[in-house]
Amino acid sequence: MNILFVHQNMPGQFRHLAARLAADPANRVVFLTKRDDVELPGVRRVGYKLPREAGAQTHHYVRLLENHVIHGQQVARACLELGRRGFTPDLTVAHPGWGEALYLKDVHPNVPLLNFCEFYYHGRGADLGYLPEIAGSLDAELRARTRNAHLLLSLEACDRGLSPTEWQKSRHPAAYHDKIEVIFDGIDTDLVRPEGGARLRLPDGRTLTARDEVVTYVARNLEPYRGFPQFVRALPRILAERPDAQVLVIGGDEVSYGAPPAPDKTWRQAMLEEVAIDASRVHFLGRVPYAAYLAALRLSSVHVYLTVPFVLSWSCLEAMAAGCLLVASATPPVEEVVTDGVNGLLVDMRSPDAVAERTIDALARRDELADLRRRARQTVVEHYALRACLDRQLDLVNEMAGGRA
Repeated sequence: MNILFVHQNMPGQFRHLAARLAADPANRVVFLTKRDDVELPGVRRVGYKLPREAGAQTHHYVRLLENHVIHGQQVARACLELGRRGFTPDLTVAHPGWGEALYLKDVHPNVPLLNFCEFYYHGRGADLGYLPEIAGSLDAELRARTRNAHLLLSLEACDRGLSPTEWQKSRHPAAYHDKIEVIFDGIDTDLVRPEGGARLRLPDGRTLTARDEVVTYVARNLEPYRGFPQFVRALPRILAERPDAQVLVIGGDEVSYGAPPAPDKTWRQAMLEEVAIDASRVHFLGRVPYAAYLAALRLSSVHVYLTVPFVLSWSCLEAMAAGCLLVASATPPVEEVVTDGVNGLLVDMRSPDAVAERTIDALARRDELADLRRRARQTVVEHYALRACLDRQLDLVNEMAGGRA
């Protein structure tokens, strides 16, 4: 069976599914992507490049759409070239977020298409305007509606959709809910698990262990969508009231979502200009190897996970799988997974003082709250473990492929 995956940032959410399908010698798996620096065992990577970016004079509501159309065209051309070279898919799995899925059904009208339905934008009731740093205005609302154009076209064209959480599915138009299946990407709970002997060496030479009082914060990039400004504003009180606490901040300085605070400035720079913190106790580690990331989670006394109403991060579930005592934002994607006082502690992330108070209390009572750690891991093992999620994904793929996968 020929299976085509499409994601500009290979492998994205398809790492495990592509690898599992490629492990079957009866399958030929091709991954179409913009990346040229990643490989998966048994998967043939095929790259494409964009001929240009959207024009500077394009109306800002549709500048993204122009980029999406350019992506879609290049993917269509790459699919036609694959066909000329003898590869026509029996099933295509795509992430529509960058426009790559726009024309797949036009190139392969009879090939089942599974889209990853990650997020559908709304002017109200989600990310826009939730925090002061994420502007909410009529102009922003109109732009949000417009930026769904490629998502709606892709959703209408696909045969089935796959969404990681019920809340993320609910953001999509109700008329298409019947075609969207909710299956999380999956957490490898055999790998991501508690480990009492975890150690992490800091850049200054000190080594932290679980015996130390450690607050952890993780995001792919340090930015408002993941509550970074609110976390930094909470730090002075946390450090003052917990004099032995060390803080580990893991994440890059780019922008995944939203916008930078100013040209040529990162959110980390902006917040350190606004908030004075003790650099000997707050350690910005940047992006770290996965083993170091796991060590930080395993030795964490309290892990702070904040997000506006948006896509739920893998790191939230990985922190739970590692047995972290979680202080998390009381926002819909988190509330689907975390119940306050049962498997974590929830807080209104819009109040840095509330974030500080909840974190300080959790540090003071971390032994008393040990059951929350156990139940956090149990939640992931029972509902979000990779094996079960991957089996369900494979069932969906097999159904779409007529039993051939």
